[in-house]
Amino acid sequence: MKRDNLVRLTRFKVNEKRRQVEQLDLMMAEFEKMATELDAQIASEEKKSGITDVTHFAYPTFAKAARARRDNLMNSVKDLRVQINAARIALEEAEAELENAEKLEQRDHHREEDDRRPLTA
Repeated sequence: MKRDNLVRLTRFKVNEKRRQVEQLDLMMAEFEKMATELDAQIASEEKKSGITDVTHFAYPTFAKAARARRDNLMNSVKDLRVQINAARIALEEAEAELENAEKLEQRDHHREEDDRRPLTA
């Protein structure tokens, strides 16, 4: 029974780690999509104004703000990549732990079956 709880707990950990990895993947994809949309808005604004030099005094304020937002999103994506790598490593470790717990449970189950069999002389 003790091993059953261990296996259940370990499965829960694996599922939780998987969920975290999926969540980070979704966040990263969403941030990248938002950054792409901001790039399009920046290009549109620059085309309207005819100014592409960020240092120009008449560079559109909206484009400046959109660039800053895009840069922040891309920095967040970089941070998420680090987090997702760590989460994937944690998931691999949890999966290995689950595999070991399942093997121990199987071994205990076989031992119990062997102990229940009558000895023949």
